[in-house]
Amino acid sequence: MSQAPLMPKATAVWLVENTSLSFDQIAEFCKLHPLEVKGIADGEVASGIKGMDPVTSGQLTRNEIDLAQNNPSHRLRMAERKVKLPETRRIKRGPRYTPVSRRQDRPNAILWLVRSHPELKDAQIMRLVGTTKNTIQQVRERTHWNATNLSPMDPVTLGLCSQIDLDFEVQRAAKDRPQTLPADSGAVLLPAEVTTAEEFDAEPEAPARSSDVIDVESVFAKLKGLKKQDDFEDDDEE
Repeated sequence: MSQAPLMPKATAVWLVENTSLSFDQIAEFCKLHPLEVKGIADGEVASGIKGMDPVTSGQLTRNEIDLAQNNPSHRLRMAERKVKLPETRRIKRGPRYTPVSRRQDRPNAILWLVRSHPELKDAQIMRLVGTTKNTIQQVRERTHWNATNLSPMDPVTLGLCSQIDLDFEVQRAAKDRPQTLPADSGAVLLPAEVTTAEEFDAEPEAPARSSDVIDVESVFAKLKGLKKQDDFEDDDEE
């Protein structure tokens, strides 16, 4: 498939106004529909577009136009470009570039990330700060050559990454991290379908202990013993 010319409608306008080419020839060269080219000739399409000369722009030659005008079956061919443009290739994105003036702040930023967000992986810290895995390990183990002078500093404040990038990596790490409840978390709210159930009891009765059971016979025996003792004391006083 041949390449379309630059500004195809403007080129079609010029060809309609300055040549006797057929609608099909112009439509095929400009990659337009023949009815659209007919609309240009009738003034219904591209009425406000100024025509562009394809000969001046180097897209067609005068000889090619003459051949097509003399032979209705001839198809216009794009002129060879004198300057060949290189093919656009997708460049693989490398590590984040850090300005020279900010590179001494990277260990401080790593220390802040390690302490504030321990869930972050080394690869995520490398993407945020633009550092190496060896440097991250040295900061973690306090074996960095400047470990005594390091102080945790927010990488966003230092300008090493944006807040959006930091939040994105933190959220990604939180998804990968299993949800665990601490041992001393206390009471946990139950779901609504449990608490609204008819048989649900918020405070179940504790089982009765053996010491809480009252022995009626022993109570009466003690009362009888106290009464006999009182009668004995009254006899002694008389």
